[in-house]
Amino acid sequence: MIYTVTLNPSIDYVIFPDEQIRLGDLNRFDKSQKFPGGKGINVSRVLKALDKPSIALGYIGGFPGAFIKETLERQTISTQFIEVNDDTRINVKIKGSEETELNGSGPVISKDDQNRLLDQMSDLNKGDIVILSGSKPGGMPDDFYQVLIERIHEKQAEFVIDTTGKELMDALGNQPLLAKPNIHELEALYSTRIDSNEKLIHYGKELVSKGAKHVIVSMGKDGAVLFTKDEIYHGKAEEGQLINSVGAGDSMVAGFTGVYSDTQNAKEAFRYSVACGTATAFNTDLATEKDIQTVLKTVTVEKWEEN
Repeated sequence: MIYTVTLNPSIDYVIFPDEQIRLGDLNRFDKSQKFPGGKGINVSRVLKALDKPSIALGYIGGFPGAFIKETLERQTISTQFIEVNDDTRINVKIKGSEETELNGSGPVISKDDQNRLLDQMSDLNKGDIVILSGSKPGGMPDDFYQVLIERIHEKQAEFVIDTTGKELMDALGNQPLLAKPNIHELEALYSTRIDSNEKLIHYGKELVSKGAKHVIVSMGKDGAVLFTKDEIYHGKAEEGQLINSVGAGDSMVAGFTGVYSDTQNAKEAFRYSVACGTATAFNTDLATEKDIQTVLKTVTVEKWEEN
């Protein structure tokens, strides 16, 4: 089974103003959409589009939490959320001439509720995959992901890490199945500018040498690069109109994890990863099954050789 963990989910309230937003003035809009949000939840939704079952874990509260749970259950996505007293956050995404986001901080998670999530790791079995992604809400210790990873290891399950900074670096020694920074996150990780394939290869291989079994570095319109212990691949889909950058990285995680869990074939899983990420980027919401299959036909994956 694949489990997704979203510590700080949200309702993503997307509005489409007809004109540029005017600060300090009344603004109106006719079109809006509401989606269950959060990186792990996005992964579960794209796994569903791939017909791969998952169980969504995390914290929900109040009427926004109820909306998230009910929406996922209508989509026949299994959930085992922990309900907390405070409301789940609502994030506002303004899709005007420029893309603007207003993200809330979310509820504070008590020590008891933290332990309830840790206890859920006792249900894992050997071969299960837990996807850890996104930010932590208030009240959580800095090493909470590390404690989760230790519980996952105790059950001989695998994990995927899609975070940034110290949390990502600390996780590498525990041999994640996949680490997925984008190019900007990789630059921030090493306090450098990656302006050549040689530099990209150097730092991607560095993450593998620190313990990651697979690393995918996404690069927007320039595609993505997969690093394994022995090989490096560049993947790219046919270009199209960028509509939605939110969730593209999560879609890549879903594509790789879902296919790899069945095939153990990293190259094929990477092909689906690129297709899922691209299909979401071309959509107002996350990728659908039809979108993924359409884009998949245009994906090329080529082996990169080191100079």
